[in-house]
Amino acid sequence: MAPLATEQMEAEAMEPTIDSKAGNGLAASSYDDESESPMLLNSGTIMEAAFIDPAYAGRKGDAEVELRASTALLSSVDPSHKPAQKLTVHTQETVTTSRCGFFQCCKKTEEQVVVKDFDTLTKDEQQMLTNGKSLSKKERAKMIKAQEKARRRAELDRSKYSKVPEGLLVYRLDTAAHTMSLVSPPSAKTNMSTLVQHMVIAAASPGDDTSRRSIRLTGEDGNTTVLTAVEQRTAISWMEAVEMMLGNTSKGRRLFGRSTKSRGWGAERLNDAERNEIEDNYVNLAAYSNNLIRAGAIPGKDGQEDQKKSKRSKAKAKAGGAAAGIYYSVTKQREEGDDIEEEALESIAKRRAVIKDSWDFYRMICSLLRDKRKYDEVFRKMTMDPVFSYLNSMTGLNDPGDTGYENTEKAVVQKDLSKYAGMTRTEVVQDQIAQAEEALPSLVEICKALAGSLGMEEVGVGPVKELSSAIRKAEKKYNGDVLKVTDYCRALLVVKDFPTLLALLELARDSFGPLIRRVKLSSIKADHKSLSGGYRDCKINLELKEHICEIQVHVWPMWVVCGVDGFRHYRHCLEYSTDSFANPYESLDGLDRKTVAELIVMSEEAVADMPLDSLEWYHEKYILDYFAEVGLFLRHGLDQWAETTLRELIRLRCESPDIGPKHHETRFLKQYLVEALENQGKKSQAKTVIKELAEAEKAERKERERLMGGDEGIDCFTCGVFEGLMDPNKDEREEEERVKKEVKASKRAWRRIREERFKFLDASNGIDNRDQSNFSDTSGY
Repeated sequence: MAPLATEQMEAEAMEPTIDSKAGNGLAASSYDDESESPMLLNSGTIMEAAFIDPAYAGRKGDAEVELRASTALLSSVDPSHKPAQKLTVHTQETVTTSRCGFFQCCKKTEEQVVVKDFDTLTKDEQQMLTNGKSLSKKERAKMIKAQEKARRRAELDRSKYSKVPEGLLVYRLDTAAHTMSLVSPPSAKTNMSTLVQHMVIAAASPGDDTSRRSIRLTGEDGNTTVLTAVEQRTAISWMEAVEMMLGNTSKGRRLFGRSTKSRGWGAERLNDAERNEIEDNYVNLAAYSNNLIRAGAIPGKDGQEDQKKSKRSKAKAKAGGAAAGIYYSVTKQREEGDDIEEEALESIAKRRAVIKDSWDFYRMICSLLRDKRKYDEVFRKMTMDPVFSYLNSMTGLNDPGDTGYENTEKAVVQKDLSKYAGMTRTEVVQDQIAQAEEALPSLVEICKALAGSLGMEEVGVGPVKELSSAIRKAEKKYNGDVLKVTDYCRALLVVKDFPTLLALLELARDSFGPLIRRVKLSSIKADHKSLSGGYRDCKINLELKEHICEIQVHVWPMWVVCGVDGFRHYRHCLEYSTDSFANPYESLDGLDRKTVAELIVMSEEAVADMPLDSLEWYHEKYILDYFAEVGLFLRHGLDQWAETTLRELIRLRCESPDIGPKHHETRFLKQYLVEALENQGKKSQAKTVIKELAEAEKAERKERERLMGGDEGIDCFTCGVFEGLMDPNKDEREEEERVKKEVKASKRAWRRIREERFKFLDASNGIDNRDQSNFSDTSGY
């Protein structure tokens, strides 16, 4: 972190422009007398950052301009510290310069801010600055000392901004004075007629550019300007700082009767000390996070997805530790060259660690519910399989889920041996593990036989469940009864589709039917709940060497959603009760405004390597990060940025070859886009998106009806009403007939597929099973 000169920090508070009667352009001043001066400023934040000159925006070399961004400054003034007695007097003078030596061509005339000694001011100017007071000798000495500090500050500014690249403008935000000022010289092509050099800010809102790097500022005179930052986290930190500033009405922050507008912080019931502390903590956190990004200390920045980055994003990432870092902070006043106190840094680091953990948890909830939506959508498509209706009509063996109740007693348990009466629970589990290890070779042979016959997509056996895992599962699911744990010895099979699952059930029945103790089909039925997190599978329990083993049968479309991590997904969903959330943003309920603002800082840290305008459709990790950030924007009132982000995510989903405009994920994002539009009062745009959603749903319903055999059994609405009056049970009977018809057609489809793909089932058993009822077939058709 670069050192910050003490005089710069002590002379930060600057007041709105005061025009001199003498016409010399007196720019700003500040006072030290708390009792008499109406301009006392007792707390605040100074922020400096680089922005794109509008004259250079949108040009072909815009990216290069951004990458040449010089390191700017962000510093926080200690809220508990009264400002040093000081007086800052700036004057603006017209200076003409020439770049061509003797020929004196290429002349440039510009306004430059210089510092004048108090003694050189006219009497009218001195009277204006002192409000007509006669200064004591002590007060005069303080003003002269402050003037010296102001001179050194001006010299520092001239040195620091003398080499600002073409196309960049550095602005300073003073939250104590509610002002924004240009501190760098304009570029060669800067439009001086529209250049904003000083503004007293009365309102602010996010800009609507697709890069999400602009903020719209409105001055007290009603004039509006749009600043486009070099990096999007600059725009966010400035926007938040301005919102805090406009919402802070404490002493010295009232803008002397000026009207300001804050969308969120003004409504917070906070006292002066709390507001100043929140602002200080936020600024320090944002600066600390930015320093980590610039130093390359953020884990995972060089992941596998980085290999697919666009050229522009790679260039930005390369510059991330140097010129692309756009601000830093110093949170405590100190003498030049002194280090920041270790306690202050430690406090900021601890706070960041807490917020980072909260962000990681929130993002995990978004990830879990995203995968749950994927499971639900996959299962919805799987139900269109021609054999599903037949499978859906079947009843498992000893399957408690088929009763329609939850938390029923488990029908299949391990044998309660007489020797267990004198054993502890741990000893019983150890004995079960020993039995499982003895039964494992037999389970391996059975899985090999099934896989060899049906050509499984994936096969896995073991390992035997560990003691701690068995006890933990017994406590969580079976009130501590370790004999109800039936997967000490376990295996998994992944079948291609539902027809292969039906073939496996038939082959298992005919090959080792006497060993089967349970077939659980309930979770793959349409009228039954899925497992926690949306997963669905089939379980077969069989007894090998007097020990109950378990074969988990997964269907490939469900399996590929999370692969081997599917169990971890299920476990996390169960642990955090994610099924209770209607949407992932509900997990933000109860968070205060301060925490949400700090979470946004962490979200920007997560996407530091991938600006929104560099995002590609295959950047799944960053797409999830931005989706999570949208929820924070919606909760924080930043609806414009939520809209901008959602539109970009929708565009990327439409471009994805695996998703497209009609995919459930795209429609899911559009639902939140409607919310963001309605929050901004964009009713007509919201109605357009709602219409698109309705059309997509109608098209999907028609496609489903086509795959399921059409809707020829549906009568006209009027006829249905009159017939319902004559026969109140007509709808129920028609539904029953429709189900019977579907099941019969589905069973015929299964027989046809069985004949084509699984003819070996007849040969292996020496009989024709096409008309023989399966152990789980209760359709009766």
